[in-house]
Amino acid sequence: ISACEKSGQWEKALELFNTMEGRGMKLDVVTFSAAISACEKGGQWEKALELFDSMEGRGLKPDVIT
Repeated sequence: ISACEKSGQWEKALELFNTMEGRGMKLDVVTFSAAISACEKGGQWEKALELFDSMEGRGLKPDVIT
């Protein structure tokens, strides 16, 4: 996800994020932060906020990087 973020591929980053979730992988603060950053750098602030807001419902607390 971070590699996608660095290369400006926010859509691919979200695809990977969703694939991880669909396969039952545990999404942590680092995963969310990378996906949020990818959206932000791609100008997708609404998607970034959606991800940020969904963290609390999953029992995750954003950190300084998020």
